[in-house]
Amino acid sequence: MVIVIFAVLTLFVVQTFLPSSIRYLSGGPGTGKRLLTALGPRDEQPQLTHIGERAQRALTNMQEALPVFLTLALLHVFRNAQDLHAIHGAWIFFLARLVYVPAYLSGVIGVRSVVWGISWVGLVIMLALLV
Repeated sequence: MVIVIFAVLTLFVVQTFLPSSIRYLSGGPGTGKRLLTALGPRDEQPQLTHIGERAQRALTNMQEALPVFLTLALLHVFRNAQDLHAIHGAWIFFLARLVYVPAYLSGVIGVRSVVWGISWVGLVIMLALLV
């Protein structure tokens, strides 16, 4: 279970950098100026693109789901239960969240919602095994 926790936390860290990376490194004219702004106090930031806004919303969604996942995963760790079903539920959550980011960024209607639902299936599996 600990490996899955680290995988989810790594994904969270990557997602944390994504909106800013898109803001300052997105293509088009003025990339040099945007990089100088990123290195400074960033009092005035470049506008986020639609993809950058989606990356920000995906990060916000991960911030909402992460406490639920960590609580369930740590409860399994503290119980010292090596239940394969709980570990599978955690991996389902991780893999769905891994797919969720590009699904959200792509903007394809319906895909994001389906992947989000799959991630919650993983959480429900983890929860059901605790009760």
